[in-house]
Amino acid sequence: MMRVSVVRGVAALSVAVAACSGAGTAFAEPPSSTATPSTPATAPLPSRIVSSADVTSREKLLEVYSASMGRNISVTVLHPENDARPAPVLYLLNGAGGGEDSATWKAKTDYRKFFADKHVNVVTPNSGAFSYYTDWQKDDPVLGRNKWQTFLTEELPPLVDKSFTTTGANAIAGISMSGTSVLNLAIAAPKLYRSVAAYSGCARTSDPLGQAYIRTVVGDRGRGDITNMWGPLDGPGWKANDPYLNAAKLKGVKVYMTSGTGLPGPYDVPSARLINGDPAVLLDQVLMGGAIEAVVNSCTQQMKQALDKAGVDATVTTRPTGSHSWEYWQRDLHTTWPSIAKDLNAA
Repeated sequence: MMRVSVVRGVAALSVAVAACSGAGTAFAEPPSSTATPSTPATAPLPSRIVSSADVTSREKLLEVYSASMGRNISVTVLHPENDARPAPVLYLLNGAGGGEDSATWKAKTDYRKFFADKHVNVVTPNSGAFSYYTDWQKDDPVLGRNKWQTFLTEELPPLVDKSFTTTGANAIAGISMSGTSVLNLAIAAPKLYRSVAAYSGCARTSDPLGQAYIRTVVGDRGRGDITNMWGPLDGPGWKANDPYLNAAKLKGVKVYMTSGTGLPGPYDVPSARLINGDPAVLLDQVLMGGAIEAVVNSCTQQMKQALDKAGVDATVTTRPTGSHSWEYWQRDLHTTWPSIAKDLNAA
């Protein structure tokens, strides 16, 4: 990325809006290919697990047919060592790349090692780029058919519960783009999750800034039409999918939100693992990632006020430093997990 474009983007603040997309690192490129629209089958087949393969002794790769989307979805499941004893489920979502690029929990964090001694099933779809993990009102010429709310709340959980020994207790967590999505999923299915964790996600979607975020993620990076998602920008679909406006509907669910201030922190240095001495990566992370996280932090503080006003049981953590990048999200997962585990009775 040319330095002049980075500086121009930070100065205009539109770049900060752009990368709140959360593609993985704050600056990951979109997948090389995008989905094509699917055609409804004349006789729809039921959602089901098409195949299951062992990646390791603790990791399975599922191919799950989604009836609502008419296609197979790749899903990774980390399961506990003693998989005969019932365990809860954590649905852990990737960012704007949806797991279709290299910016994933598997590639960028220690999540496999972290969960190795945890008695929990961790379920992550490897698809959904630029979809906001929501149900789109219309099929998109580029991004295809997206019915992710239906898939994640209605189709996938019963299949996971049937295929793995689960307790029936669920939580959901996501970063950046999916940090918005997980809040909406918990609102849409209030009895499905005991807790929801949003790491550097923006809970505003129907105001001009929130719509600018989404336009840049879906339109500029994903090349999709955002009006196919929730309809006209001034229509009811956007307000219905704005967690800030619907904060009261999260009552009964434990909410965890984290964000940094955007000031350079311990992972915004040349020696950081994901920077590895590369000055270009460092510059992008400090300038662009810092601007993005500052905006996200403002959004998070607004959501905190809405949650407090609604009487929602929420823990909002503002890190004193930190950019919009994976090392901070890994740490956020580590620090919020003990509370989530308690919510799930994950012994």
